[in-house]
Amino acid sequence: MIIGVLKEHAPETRVSLVPEVVAAFVKLNVTVWVETGAGDTAFYSDSAYTTAGAVLKSGDEIRSSADVVMAIHTSCIGNAKPGAVLMGVFQPLFHTQKMQEWAEKGHTVFSLDTIPRTTRAQSMDVLSSQANIAGYKAVLLAATSYSRYFPMFMTAAGSIPPAKVLILGAGVAGLQAIATAKRLGAVVEVFDTRPAVKEEVMSLGAKFVEVEGAADASKAGGYAVEQSEDFQNRQRDKIHEHAKKSDIIITTAQIPGRKAPILITKAMIEDMRAGSVIIDIASVTGGNTDLTENDKTVMHNGVAIIGNSALAATAQADASKLYSKNVLNFTKLIVDKDGGLNLNFEDDLVKGTCITHDGKIVNDRVNALMTVNS
Repeated sequence: MIIGVLKEHAPETRVSLVPEVVAAFVKLNVTVWVETGAGDTAFYSDSAYTTAGAVLKSGDEIRSSADVVMAIHTSCIGNAKPGAVLMGVFQPLFHTQKMQEWAEKGHTVFSLDTIPRTTRAQSMDVLSSQANIAGYKAVLLAATSYSRYFPMFMTAAGSIPPAKVLILGAGVAGLQAIATAKRLGAVVEVFDTRPAVKEEVMSLGAKFVEVEGAADASKAGGYAVEQSEDFQNRQRDKIHEHAKKSDIIITTAQIPGRKAPILITKAMIEDMRAGSVIIDIASVTGGNTDLTENDKTVMHNGVAIIGNSALAATAQADASKLYSKNVLNFTKLIVDKDGGLNLNFEDDLVKGTCITHDGKIVNDRVNALMTVNS
């Protein structure tokens, strides 16, 4: 079996496999082709890949001949050979037409952002490994964009109070943001609709802001779920109360296949102190504020609203390393002892991550969206 790794399009800086993971695949009797320059932006040289056992090829050669084509984004795949396995983070709930196109070309598509979030899948969970970096980087971006100090300072010229940070969402990104903000000396408050995360939040030294009556999110795979109108109104009031006292707000809430929920309204932003900063890492799905624009910084009443869902790519070397280890752990499920392809759909992780196979869409959620949109 030949696995081909494509070079990502700018501004993406990560790469699907790093050299040490290429070496692990070679030990599994898998041939690995890497597009020339694929690792450059993540600081992995072509020579490092060849030393690890990879063969350098052009992108067209990989697309025309590889059995498994790896690229993080849909835009890089191009015209892969009919029947090839495609693997990446394809956001199939937002790219249903592309999934249909790939199904018609006979591709078997594995989108790693849909892997069931179970204990067994933790070593393959690309969303968690990348969200961890995003939460860390969100706080650092806030610190460099903020007009004041994060920690408390007591000097001969006077005292500086610590920054007040409000984090909306205590998933993987939110928890890492809490830990990082605390290390920088901020006072941290956290809001999440899931009462079950309260203990984790408090163990990191943050205050948990509660609104009673949230819908059960225990079966949502770590994501937010849609809430009742009454809850949303009470939630909005509570968030407004805390937002207007905050210097930094970091928003992380997303719902699979839907626009991100609006948690910070224009009125809330207008009540914040000039010089404050909002980092919205849900910007790629619409954002958690009324004013978020993806990949842009919007200034409103002296408040910076920074929309950035690609923060993991700003730590591209480690982000690529973690991502590629996730890929390795998943791919082992579909490789036999001789290095051949073995699509075992009896495995719940293989089945749960597969979007298209045998000429049709096989993922229930994507099929449901196709029906709604048709």
